[in-house]
Amino acid sequence: MNDPIGDMLTRIRNAQMRGKSTVETPASKLRAWVLDVLAAEGYIRGYEPMTGGNGHPALEISLKYFDGTPVIRELKRVSKPGRRVYMGTDSIPQVRQGLGVSIVSTSKGVMTDASARAANVGGEVLCTVF
Repeated sequence: MNDPIGDMLTRIRNAQMRGKSTVETPASKLRAWVLDVLAAEGYIRGYEPMTGGNGHPALEISLKYFDGTPVIRELKRVSKPGRRVYMGTDSIPQVRQGLGVSIVSTSKGVMTDASARAANVGGEVLCTVF
């Protein structure tokens, strides 16, 4: 697999289109850090580490719905393996004029765009969520 974060985001999108309550993805530290940000911002209920069907570690993500519609309306991968996108503090994009969140991988950890601006650090823009 070339793009583990993109794979996880696609699994979340597909599960929400089908109305699933949970979705499973292979475990990694970066995926867990991205899920921590999504949970802190209220886009997912949370996640649990578990063992997948093949015996490998996995993460079970609990999706969040409001009146039957998914809380996450739009989930886009920004920085891809073929084209990494790095931005400084002043150029990190705001999603829908602050209503959404950009998830940024910085030297101080994975955080939202607002947290990165407050900490005065830039980094790789992983994805945007609205």
